[in-house]
Amino acid sequence: MYAVFRETHYAEGERIQDTPQFRAFHRAHAERPGYVGTAVTDVGGGRLLTMTLWRTEDDMHAARAALGPVIGQLLEPLMTAPSTLLGTGRVVVGDLVGVDPGQG
Repeated sequence: MYAVFRETHYAEGERIQDTPQFRAFHRAHAERPGYVGTAVTDVGGGRLLTMTLWRTEDDMHAARAALGPVIGQLLEPLMTAPSTLLGTGRVVVGDLVGVDPGQG
């Protein structure tokens, strides 16, 4: 299993996760082959940290390429700063219920 970690910035105090654009992006994300799941954490000040899990490295790279235009259309207009890719990599330890980090 592979993970992508990203930081995004939105207007402070807004519940971006409740917008139609954010929900549409997450639907598009979930429809990608190899998608395992996403955790989005509001760490304050309009800053969100996101971890997205993929079954394989190929799934992860294909999704990043395919979703770039979707992000540009739906999320970037809502951002107060460009998103930052914090890192990607193979999950080496995980205890998510119902998810085997050794797959992929």
